[in-house]
Amino acid sequence: MKASADEDLREAVRAALAADRDTAGLTLRVGVLHAVVHLGGQAPSARLRHRAEEVAAGVAGVRGVANRIEAPGGPSPMRTIELPLNKGGGQ
Repeated sequence: MKASADEDLREAVRAALAADRDTAGLTLRVGVLHAVVHLGGQAPSARLRHRAEEVAAGVAGVRGVANRIEAPGGPSPMRTIELPLNKGGGQ
């Protein structure tokens, strides 16, 4: 049975995070629903938190990223997130 589009996209985002030299060492949770990526976990800096979001957003087919990664100096993971969704997906 063929995996769903969201499952395929989740694996693509996980692979991109693992391949990026900045994010490869992070232990993050990745979920995808309707092509919107949800990131969770912890990062040692706000810069790496932001980098993980950039990497995820750069995967073809991603419509938006809800970044709930905890990091020093980063925003609260419990905040409301408003996403400007990419209609075509990818960047």
